[in-house]
Amino acid sequence: MDGQGRIIYNRDYGSIPKGSYSGSTYTVQRGDTLFYIAYITGNDFRELAAKNNIAEPYSLNVGQVINIGNGNVNSNGQLASNSSNSNQQPVDLRTTNAYPANGSGQNSGKMLPNNKKSATQTSTATTTTAASTASTTTASSTNSSSIKWRWPAEGKTIEGFSDAQGGNKGIDIAGSRGQPVLASAPGKVVYAGNALRGYGNLIIIKHNDDYLSAYAHNDTLLVRDQQDVAAGQKIATMGSTGTSSVRLHFEIRYKGKSVNPLRYLPQR
Repeated sequence: MDGQGRIIYNRDYGSIPKGSYSGSTYTVQRGDTLFYIAYITGNDFRELAAKNNIAEPYSLNVGQVINIGNGNVNSNGQLASNSSNSNQQPVDLRTTNAYPANGSGQNSGKMLPNNKKSATQTSTATTTTAASTASTTTASSTNSSSIKWRWPAEGKTIEGFSDAQGGNKGIDIAGSRGQPVLASAPGKVVYAGNALRGYGNLIIIKHNDDYLSAYAHNDTLLVRDQQDVAAGQKIATMGSTGTSSVRLHFEIRYKGKSVNPLRYLPQR
């Protein structure tokens, strides 16, 4: 941080204390992501997105001014935070970008709240009925027909998907440290880093306007933010960052909502 209280850009999260930026606004610099800004300001990226009307996948422009103030209502009059979010931990240095380890972790974002350890829901959560759930499943299956999904890693599925509050929002695949982690479908990396607590070294890939996939707990990240990747391309090596054993945590999200990857992956 310089004498005027401005953060000197550094792609290494470890050298910047979480919550070290105290300004009321932040001007986006080259390489910044919403996750990075949330980290240095001690905020939750979802609240910043709501407050500044930033839609997934949370793309930012150099020079864009981000409102960091403590207001509870955004320009559309929507609640940006609530009491349940007050205990939510801000983005921490853990995986990354997977959002990017350089702090460009944002890109992606999208998306991944710490769904493994937190039951907190976004303030814009809607009530879902059985009928709407069925229609959503049908719609997602239809829109996914153009995507040929493939397994992101070899190994046994040791933990399945659960849509229960606080449940596992993806599947966990056991494996050996260093084994290949592959892109499940073609797309663009929108996050590669470790800013999301509980995900370790994380990669998020945007496949189209509706679908994203996430790959967590990697040992080494082999792709960078905004890089185009092909289906089956090696994007990381399996590891145990952010968890207690070597595994790949894999998620598929449809319009921001976690869906069961086993409904999309081929049987094996």
